[in-house]
Amino acid sequence: MTTMNSSLFDTLQERAREFIALRRDIHRHPELAFEEQRTAELVAERLERWGYAVERGIGGTGVVGRLVRGQGPRLGLRADMDALPITEATGVAWSSAHPGVMHACGHDGHTAMLMAAAWYLAEHGQFSGTLNLIFQPAEEGGGGALRMMADGLFERYPCDAVFAMHNMPGVEQGHLLLREGPAMASSDYATITLEGVGGHGAMPHVAIDPVVAAASLVMGLQTIVSRNVDPQQMAVVTVGALHAGQANNVIPASAVLEISVRAMDSGVRALLEQRIRALMDATATGYGVVARLDWRPGYAVLVNTPAETELAREVALDLLGPERVTLQAAALPASEDFAFMLEKVPGSYLQIGNGNAPGGCMVHHPGYDFHDGNIVVGGAFWVRLAEAFLPPQ
Repeated sequence: MTTMNSSLFDTLQERAREFIALRRDIHRHPELAFEEQRTAELVAERLERWGYAVERGIGGTGVVGRLVRGQGPRLGLRADMDALPITEATGVAWSSAHPGVMHACGHDGHTAMLMAAAWYLAEHGQFSGTLNLIFQPAEEGGGGALRMMADGLFERYPCDAVFAMHNMPGVEQGHLLLREGPAMASSDYATITLEGVGGHGAMPHVAIDPVVAAASLVMGLQTIVSRNVDPQQMAVVTVGALHAGQANNVIPASAVLEISVRAMDSGVRALLEQRIRALMDATATGYGVVARLDWRPGYAVLVNTPAETELAREVALDLLGPERVTLQAAALPASEDFAFMLEKVPGSYLQIGNGNAPGGCMVHHPGYDFHDGNIVVGGAFWVRLAEAFLPPQ
């Protein structure tokens, strides 16, 4: 580790208790999508105290802090703030005070990492240009990135590049994982309703059974990935729910399928929708039922751009050394609405290992907790990335 990086870690470590306390405060008071009023105010008040020009309420409850020093490029760093509708089971002293809501994905830690960097860059940062710190609401399915962008995020705060970071359980704590190109999957959701004619279970010939049609359709949907998608491409079609009937001697009038659809390529994403519609129509014709599809587009494929990812790799290697950095990690089938920001602005999304200690279980689990050791590591990465992208003149 260089003397410069050692000094950075030492300085952040001296203030670590403050940012751990902030993280645990946010964890104890989780807020769901577009309800992050308290969290947003904690962020805004501190940014203002450190000299940032702050705007509240972007996209509902989003916050942007801007720090300008001289002339130069414009950089955006983004953290998410929302929690999940899950009842916490960690047993830690800072457990959620709100039953049924918890920070089960580490957004409290993502916010704390960026806040640690915000403090350091305001007090000690060596850079020239514009630093835009973006604290986003409603990442968990609420489309907060789209709401902020619709509210003029990049028109009011232009960025030449934008970056974000997420924790990854099961990977050594503080280990950084980067990836160029498609890194996270798109996510779409479909509800298929099959309308038949109900009747007595003993006389199926005078009914039109939607259960049989639904069963056939479920099996048919499994052929899309295996027979229509290039084996070298990633795709998932999951029927997560099938609702039909209540009694064993009654043929119901309808059946409903709930489907999750994911892809790592925009062309494959379009193909999946096309094939789902075609199989639904063919099944309906074959079984004599009426079919309706409610297709709900979700998040786009997240694609990291080459130059920005390479810069992030160089920063990571210089900061931590090659043994703590994965330069081209595997793509993840999960989804992230930072993908929408990357459709507008070049940038990169990376992962930081959350370890295997208690609380290090997978995200979206009642026993999950963010590793406080990542606040210093993640904060240091953001500092060095900002100084690399906005070099002093």
